[in-house]
Amino acid sequence: MKFFTRATLRTTIQRAPALIPQCAIRWLDDDLLRNPVTTTASTRFGAHVPVTTSDIIQRYLYTFATWEPHLTAWITHRLNAGDTFVDVGANIGYYTMLASHLVGPTGHVAAIEPVPRFHQHLQATLLLNEAHNVRTIDQAVAAEPGRVEMFLADPGNLGGTSTVRPRHVHDAFHVDAAPLPDILTPAEIRDARLIKIDVEGAEAAAVQSLAPLLDLLRPDVELIIEITPRTLAKQGLAVEDVIGPLRAAGFHTYRIANDYDPMTYLTAIGAPEPPRRWEREVTEMSDLVFSRIDAAYL
Repeated sequence: MKFFTRATLRTTIQRAPALIPQCAIRWLDDDLLRNPVTTTASTRFGAHVPVTTSDIIQRYLYTFATWEPHLTAWITHRLNAGDTFVDVGANIGYYTMLASHLVGPTGHVAAIEPVPRFHQHLQATLLLNEAHNVRTIDQAVAAEPGRVEMFLADPGNLGGTSTVRPRHVHDAFHVDAAPLPDILTPAEIRDARLIKIDVEGAEAAAVQSLAPLLDLLRPDVELIIEITPRTLAKQGLAVEDVIGPLRAAGFHTYRIANDYDPMTYLTAIGAPEPPRRWEREVTEMSDLVFSRIDAAYL
C-alpha cells in the first residue's frame, strides 16, 4: 500500500501538480529518504537515469523528473543543436544528459567527474540513453597535476563530495587531478557555449587555470559556477578569487535562483526565473552565471 501511495503521489506530482497538497509532497520526500527506492527515473526531457532516493539529486529526479528547475530552464533556452557544453562536476549526469539532448548528434558534451561511483553512474546513464555525443573524464580539477584526496560528509548528499575536508568525514579517497585546460581538448575550450562548474570548493582553481584562455573562448560563452564562500574560506580563498578573473575578462555577474526545498519545486517548474544581475557581495552558497551580456536579466 505504501508503494502504491508513493507511486500515485509521484505520478500526480508530475502530471497534475495542482491536485497535490504541500503536506503530501513533504511526506513523500521524507518517506523516499527514509525508505529509499532504487529504480530508473525519467526526466522531463526524456532521459532515463538510474536512481536511489536516499540521495537528494536522485530523489528529486524520481519525484519531480527534474533538478534545479530554474537552471534547467535557462540552459534549455541557451543551448542549440551543434553547441558544445562543458560539465565540470557532472555528478550522475543530469546536466550532461540535458545538454546531450539539446545539442544533438552534431553537438558535443565534455563531462568531468572524478568520484568513481559517480563516474560509473554517469557512464551507465549514457549507455542507457545511447548518448554518443559525450566524452567523459574521470579527473578532478586542481591548480596542479597530481593526486588529491576527496571527502564525503553526508551520504544523503553525495553531490557534496569535495576536496575540502569537512568536520565529519563519512568517506575519503584519492583521485587523479589536473588544471582544467589540461583536462579539456583545445576544441572543447574553443567551442564551448556553456561551461558549468560545480566542484564543491575547487571553483577557484578551475577559474584561475582557465583565466589565461578566456580570450580564446567564444564571444557568447557563458559560465555557470556554484560558489560557496565558506568552503573557499577554509582554503584561505575568497569569492573574489573566482569572480575577479572573469570580471577582468569582461564578464558580468548574474545570480540564478536555487532552492532545495521540495515545497518550492512545483512553483519553480511552472514559473522558472531567469538569472538576474548581481552586484552585491556573495555571502552564501550561490549559483552564479557569468556572461559578456550587460543587462538586468539574461
